[in-house]
Amino acid sequence: MTRMLIIGPPGSGKGIQAERISEHLGIIAISTGAIFRANVKGQTPLGLTAQKYLDVGNFVPDSVTNNMVRDRISEADAESGFLLDGYPRTVAQVDYLDLILAGSDRKLDVVLELTADNDELVARLLGRAKETGRSDDNEAVIRHRLELYNEQTEAVVAGYAQRNILTQVDGSGGIDDVTERVLYSLGRFAGVS
Repeated sequence: MTRMLIIGPPGSGKGIQAERISEHLGIIAISTGAIFRANVKGQTPLGLTAQKYLDVGNFVPDSVTNNMVRDRISEADAESGFLLDGYPRTVAQVDYLDLILAGSDRKLDVVLELTADNDELVARLLGRAKETGRSDDNEAVIRHRLELYNEQTEAVVAGYAQRNILTQVDGSGGIDDVTERVLYSLGRFAGVS
């Protein structure tokens, strides 16, 4: 029964690694993007509230995001463990997640941070932008997003490091090589096999 997070900057390969870890550990991978899409599509009260912010290009407030995550990790398929991708991103969200888990006598087992050199991340994201035709993803925009990510998550990463549940893995190189490093690193944590 593993409860874990995967964090890392845009382009670090979180999505593919989350899929592989989920399959390897037999736990559900939950991305905040998927949670948002499901709530908006289902026109849930939280989804309708989130849509108001998304429609004007604003960040969805923590209160809405927190409640969506709470509802999702309370579902039956997350009882035997989960991997959260994209949450928490702020110290306030970390505190809320702790409360959610403590309320059901659970805690996080491990937080995996994928790291990579900014130049490699920029190259990956520019390649992805070219493949998907996203003209808004130019180098300046990408570098700004990476800067914002680093500013936003620095305290989150430091907090999990203080708890001794953070493991950092180099996300550079091929997907299979990264997966091998990830699984090796996760094997050092009790409850993760």
